[in-house]
Amino acid sequence: MHKPRSMPVGHGPVTDAQPERRHQVSWGVLIVVCVAQFMVTLDATVVNVALPSIGRGLHFGPSDLQWVVTAYVLLSGGLMLLGGRATDVAGRRRVFLTGLTVFTAASLASGLAPSAGALIAARAGQGLGAAMLTPAALSIITTTYAGARRAAALSAWGAIGAGGAAVGVLAGGILTTWLGWRSVFLINVPVGLAAGALSVHLVPRQRPPVPAGRDLDLPGALLVTAGLVTGVYALTGAPSHGWGSATTLLLLAASLALLAGFAVAERSARRPLVPPRTWRSRSLVAGLAVMLGATGILIGTFFLNSLYLQDVQGASALRAGLEFLPLVAVIGLGAHTTARLLPRAGSRVLCVAGLILMAGGALLLSAVSARAGYLAGLLPGLLLIGAGTGVVFPAASVTALSDADDDRAGVASGLLTTAHDVGAALGVAVFSAIAAAQAAVGGGFAAGYRHGFIVVAIIAAAVAVVALLALPAVRPQPGARMAVH
Repeated sequence: MHKPRSMPVGHGPVTDAQPERRHQVSWGVLIVVCVAQFMVTLDATVVNVALPSIGRGLHFGPSDLQWVVTAYVLLSGGLMLLGGRATDVAGRRRVFLTGLTVFTAASLASGLAPSAGALIAARAGQGLGAAMLTPAALSIITTTYAGARRAAALSAWGAIGAGGAAVGVLAGGILTTWLGWRSVFLINVPVGLAAGALSVHLVPRQRPPVPAGRDLDLPGALLVTAGLVTGVYALTGAPSHGWGSATTLLLLAASLALLAGFAVAERSARRPLVPPRTWRSRSLVAGLAVMLGATGILIGTFFLNSLYLQDVQGASALRAGLEFLPLVAVIGLGAHTTARLLPRAGSRVLCVAGLILMAGGALLLSAVSARAGYLAGLLPGLLLIGAGTGVVFPAASVTALSDADDDRAGVASGLLTTAHDVGAALGVAVFSAIAAAQAAVGGGFAAGYRHGFIVVAIIAAAVAVVALLALPAVRPQPGARMAVH
């Protein structure tokens, strides 16, 4: 057992000993970055419900419509680590405001897009903005708060990340039904402008945490970006190409080769994109593994249930979105409870408990029949998965960032958000492949749904074992210290 390690307060305006006025300003920082991040998280799923309307409105070809989603995922997932390192080099506030500006402008361009090509390009711009905004926002939270206050802030962040995806399904149905598909993009513009105006006043100016002259490792940046983009593209295309197809296998092999090249290049780089000591942090590496697995489970749950509700039970897009609301509420409740339990129970116990809840929910859903109703059939399993998610996301985030010094807060945040994005892509790819395989052998989607949740339960149990064996027990304390065992 190690002695408790002092955690950095960072360059933010707040410590727990400062006056009440500063305390209020500090929570204003949390609110504004969470609003901006909620807009980004929402946008990752809000578009899915609007895709049929977009296809008709802009005359997309049948095979081209996927690029409305894929263009965004490729840029956001592929550039997230680079955005995190840029946060350390150029400064958190500057990168956050730049990302917010790019995302808002690209949202306006998406809503006004006159053609399919213009929309795809604008969606890529949204992904670029998200790749800067998200790690910068998380880095601001990590360096502004310490101890138990950091745990509370990261719990709110975890609830935003998990709940935003579900709210996106509902918002997509409402906006598309009432205002048309362009509204799912244009709604971001006033939110982005308001968040930007508040950020200028609330987010403090800071010197870049990395000393001047330590510019980006361009060869490493190119290799890791190419590797991540190729990998995400392979995962998002696997459901249509097939996991065993030459296209998927070649893309995955190319991704692994590029990432291996990145690892080799980093060893000889004078100023590596990811400093080698980053990977020696047990809390960061284990937290990343848990976040990747939990995100894949959650997004896979959204994917399978969205199709099940609409294709098997005949629900409309709007009704399907409404039926996800209890899941969102339970995620928020779980995150709030986790912030209170972390100082006493520690992150390892909570992660394991949350993953067991997710596995139990998946087992309940694997037993659902095509004739089962929503309340007695789907809702109990969804509530368990939501409760587990609300516990795991903040606990894994607190663990992963517990060792993040100011000069590594950006890259640690970039790694965490990359794990989140890759987990999301992997969840959709794996569970859509399972559903498609069952449909191909004549079982129909209902059989694919049940088999999919058996796999979800197995993955959740496996990640729980990883958390039990590898995750340190982080216990945030009221002051600027975190006990790590």
